Amino acid sequence: MEDFLDHCAITPYGRRAGSSRVRVFEWLDRVDTDFTVSSYASLADAAPSRLARHPVSVARAELRLHRLSSTRPRRLLLHREASPLSRGWWERRLLTCAEFAVYDFDDALQWDRGAGGLARRLAPKAGKARTAVSHANRVIAGNDVLADWAARHHGDVVVIPSCVAPEDYTPKTSYALHDPPRLGWIGSPHNEAYLLLVAGALEEVHRRCGARLTLVGAARRSLGRLEALIDRVAWSPDSQRTALADVDIGLMPLPVTDYSLGKCGYKLLQYGAAGLPAVATPIGANADILRQFQMPAAGDDAEWAEAIRGLLDGSDATRERLGRRARAVVGRRYSFDVWLPRWTAALELGEVAS
Repeated sequence: MEDFLDHCAITPYGRRAGSSRVRVFEWLDRVDTDFTVSSYASLADAAPSRLARHPVSVARAELRLHRLSSTRPRRLLLHREASPLSRGWWERRLLTCAEFAVYDFDDALQWDRGAGGLARRLAPKAGKARTAVSHANRVIAGNDVLADWAARHHGDVVVIPSCVAPEDYTPKTSYALHDPPRLGWIGSPHNEAYLLLVAGALEEVHRRCGARLTLVGAARRSLGRLEALIDRVAWSPDSQRTALADVDIGLMPLPVTDYSLGKCGYKLLQYGAAGLPAVATPIGANADILRQFQMPAAGDDAEWAEAIRGLLDGSDATRERLGRRARAVVGRRYSFDVWLPRWTAALELGEVAS
């Protein structure tokens, strides 16, 4: 590790993890400035079980953070957390060692107090998020809910949504329903369980018209009785690019919790980038995106079943109008190209790549 780094980005995951890819790597791909990137153990997530299977990588990651903290980079970008093992010490040390440090977060980490097991309770994200916000020179929040909280602890908070690149998604060209109709979901293994929140609605729609669910994510079966109507597609950059255009309706259910209030609506934006009509739980950023897309919101099973059936029973022209509107909104309000000047300004990087 060099004694001096001009620009450094620190993220808890590798490029294949959605959060790090969208909030860090996609931006760095678009600027001329060279960043040294430390992505902890470069794993898909930081679940305790995954970390336990990679002890050597974890030890190396902790050592790398120690070396980074002894440098004084001109610019430092820290996304979410420096280490899943930290209780805030790494975040404080790294943010204060830089000449200018920016903390970026895209989930309600401030309300994540370690539920789900002893290992997570030993290093809860809530405390380290507040530490990071307090010690950064500037904070980037993924939506207004996160920004409102951060502003109580810092005077310089910038809102930059999680963005998509519409050109990276194959747009739908036909809005005639498949036979049987195809519902769609894309996401990480950790979030698949949200589909169980609307299991009754999915089963009812399946009974009525035979609709199946295309799930772009993990290959392993984890959703119990819903697996009988699921067709799984392993996530890859290629499958993300093409798979959504091959389904009829996108789904984004969320639990109604404080943590969900901080969600940035990224899945909805992916559906919009593909021109895909969708139904979602209207919480957090989802509510505003649904209004802009003019797409249905749904709460309980009855509302979910009604909203899905409404889109399936509607005309091809109606679904096309919704899909094309969503793609236009994404390109105009949620694309990397639109937000790049604001992101580079937030990091005070000056000229951006053309």
